[in-house]
Amino acid sequence: MNTLFNKYLYLGFIVIGMVQLFYVKDYLQAAMYWGIALAFDPFNVEQHWSARPLWQKVVLIVHLAIVAACFGYGIGIKDK
Repeated sequence: MNTLFNKYLYLGFIVIGMVQLFYVKDYLQAAMYWGIALAFDPFNVEQHWSARPLWQKVVLIVHLAIVAACFGYGIGIKDK
């Protein structure tokens, strides 16, 4: 898949997730959109995980941690 196309999809899902989080206040929807954004790797998709620079790995792992935290918070809020 084209890397430029992936970047646009990645940023689009990030923006939709931010709208869900900050305007709609729906944490589960934000986590869903941010999780889908991870499927569209904004970096070189041909490059193996072990060959990636450390900063790219950190960005993707932190993104995954934010998705997990938002999902956990959304589940916790609904548990009241």
